[in-house]
Amino acid sequence: MQPSVQTLVTALPQLQPEDPGVRLLLFGVRQTGGNGLHDASTAHAFLVAFGKGFRRPLMLLRALMHEMSAMATGPVQIAPWCCPRMTASEAALIGALGKVRTNPHAAALLLADLIGVRDATGLLPTAHALAQSFADLALPLEP
Repeated sequence: MQPSVQTLVTALPQLQPEDPGVRLLLFGVRQTGGNGLHDASTAHAFLVAFGKGFRRPLMLLRALMHEMSAMATGPVQIAPWCCPRMTASEAALIGALGKVRTNPHAAALLLADLIGVRDATGLLPTAHALAQSFADLALPLEP
């Protein structure tokens, strides 16, 4: 039986942004979340997008995913890599990474809500470094 459209919209409330940096990050989050920290598809996508500078954003994504997993009080929902819509958790993560360089307080609140803790400031240095690495390599995270 096919799920209803309303069920899909509830589970995946937002469309993916058109921004290539955000799409690459979302792909990396989904692949890493689904296949583990050392997913080869994520490494390949980052290599293709960033060239020889791919290691910095890749390692920072892995570090952020590991830190979020360790701190989270419950599951962070992610969609399959091919899905054109985003879960609320994915949208919150993208929003936090888009804000972390200019408004770290708002980013901390989004991250805290995302992982279900009161204080997520421990994630801010890694989140900031990840967002900065994307910006430094010409793919700023602008949702």
